Amino acid sequence: MDDASNPLLATSGLPEFDRIRPDHIGPAMTAVIAEGEAALERLEASVEPTWDAVFGPLEAINRRFERSWGPVGHLMGVWNSDELRDAFEKVQPQVVQFSLRMRQSEPIYRAIKAIRESADFASLSDAQKRIIDARILDAELAGIGLAGEQRDRFNEIKTELSRLGTEFGNHVLDATKAWSLIVNDAADAEGWPETLKRLAAASYNGHKPDDMPEATPDAGPWRITLEASTFTPFMQHCRNRTLREQVYRAFITRASEGELNNHPLCLEILKLRQEMASLLGYQTYAAVSLAEKMAGDSSDVLSMLGTLRDASWEAAVQDLADVRDAAAKGGQTEPVSHWDVAFWAERIREERYDITDEQTRPYFPHAKVLTGLFDLLGGLFNVSIVEADAKTWCKDVTYFEVLDCDSEQKLAAFYYDPYSRPETKRPGAWMDECLNRRWIGGGPGEGELQHPVAHLVCNATPPTDDTPSLMSFREVETLFHEFGHGLQHMLTQVDYPDAAGINNVEWDAVELPSQFMENWCYHRPTVDRITGHYQTGEILPDDLFEKLVKARTYRAGSDMLRQLTFGLTDMGLHTDFDPRTGDIFEVQRRVMEQTSPLGMFEGDRFLCSFQHIFAGGYAAGYYSYKWAEVLSADAFGAFEDAGLDDPEQVRETGRRFRDTILALGGSKHPMEVFKSFRGREPDPTALLRHNGLAG
Repeated sequence: MDDASNPLLATSGLPEFDRIRPDHIGPAMTAVIAEGEAALERLEASVEPTWDAVFGPLEAINRRFERSWGPVGHLMGVWNSDELRDAFEKVQPQVVQFSLRMRQSEPIYRAIKAIRESADFASLSDAQKRIIDARILDAELAGIGLAGEQRDRFNEIKTELSRLGTEFGNHVLDATKAWSLIVNDAADAEGWPETLKRLAAASYNGHKPDDMPEATPDAGPWRITLEASTFTPFMQHCRNRTLREQVYRAFITRASEGELNNHPLCLEILKLRQEMASLLGYQTYAAVSLAEKMAGDSSDVLSMLGTLRDASWEAAVQDLADVRDAAAKGGQTEPVSHWDVAFWAERIREERYDITDEQTRPYFPHAKVLTGLFDLLGGLFNVSIVEADAKTWCKDVTYFEVLDCDSEQKLAAFYYDPYSRPETKRPGAWMDECLNRRWIGGGPGEGELQHPVAHLVCNATPPTDDTPSLMSFREVETLFHEFGHGLQHMLTQVDYPDAAGINNVEWDAVELPSQFMENWCYHRPTVDRITGHYQTGEILPDDLFEKLVKARTYRAGSDMLRQLTFGLTDMGLHTDFDPRTGDIFEVQRRVMEQTSPLGMFEGDRFLCSFQHIFAGGYAAGYYSYKWAEVLSADAFGAFEDAGLDDPEQVRETGRRFRDTILALGGSKHPMEVFKSFRGREPDPTALLRHNGLAG
């Protein structure tokens, strides 16, 4: 296979996702790594302690990996297959080793330190200074200070951790798609939302034996899976308690048994992380993780989480009391168990707020939500979003360009992959970088500007044969959330890719724009933009909107404690836990004694599917969601202070948000960026007020 025929070796344009095949991966990465090693050797042999001499060549190497390895990693999440996995896993160790080789380069490390110590350092921009500081810290956390057997062992650990993370994620994907429940009795489907019936019937038809008749939404059979689009409404609406228990147990024990058992991987990952921390001179892996975050140390994190726990506990206790009362009134004689909570909580919501997902779904057709969101972004940030042509990996994926309204110049672009696809796509929703903002062929303002391109991925309810995609309100919030991440990547004005967009933004601040965007889902003018009944075009009626607003803080205490459970368990596993002798589930159990009025279900094995900390970037960092939520709630408070009913003030505040939070990216410390927008340090009052938990 020659270079010209391999789409992973293209040096310009967008990735040719329609042409990438598993057999392209090995040859492409072999060539790119060889080229990178040669370039690195040339740089090390003649490196001078100046910005251009060091970062120009590094930038060229990184760009090659962005264009080759980046698309492969993306396809692993959205178009997974056995052939792709095999090709990925064969070259992954070499990619990891080359990354370590770059980060552990002593000539480059010495040159960068010399730049920081030189008289010229003061003349560099804030972004350049931040990049230099981050590179030095990154090298130190990559084992630059190690030698001989210690460095060899460190590199072995990093390679193995990368492999284990990939294996962990694959197990979760496989366990999720391997399990299903076929419901044949129409009595068991009584009370199900129509959307659930349609999805479950369509799922059955997609997996039924050829000699079986087609399912229908009204008569079944129905196939229930562990995908959120069916699992969540099933647990909320299935009246058959035995079936709820069966589905709940399957969900909470995903990837914890048989060939897909992630429990040994959890222990091995934690053991290797602890060994790596020790090699680097840190007492815990949490200390390694926090070295690159806003929070000073684990005590700061625990203090913040403790404050939120205390503010939420009594509300959560009342939530459970309400559920028990509803269950008793509803005729349940058994004690309330974990598989009962969602069902009875939904009955309370329906009674207390007189609102259900099925009432609101018809007003949130996916196409209308998307165009309404684009309209909101135009008013807030002075951008327009237009569909454009590009090769994609799936027919459901659309490519859009982002233009500045004043100049009509292209600013960025993104691929949007909206629907659940359990056979090939991992669960959840995320934004990832496709291409970074960078200048090609020269420094800032020289050569050609590569516009940033994002991947925006959701797992929303897909359309069926006779009904368009109708979104639950939570799916709408998720879409707004991921667009917040995408906006920070796409609207950056930083000219150095190492600090552009989300790069070099401390992990516990990176959720600020995403959580900020969720607030607009409760803004009446925005809701008018994003709703339109799929049959009549009618916007969401006032009474339903008011019910949504009132229901916003429903079970806020329980929801807060659920997130704190994850954050505190994560910190516990990465601080004083010994993976050689300890029980990871006991750590979770102790945490839940403080964060769950119902306590931990005895068979809970959720940690075996906790991808955020075992296969993602949130290890000893899951607390970041709550840390950043303080920032995001206070940022939205600026719009509230200016006047949400004043379009001109909203536009003015939105431009300031774009010019600071979105534009500055990782070029300044997050606290400086926040203060440049808000005029002061963050105040947690807004978060507690938005959650109805303020004293």
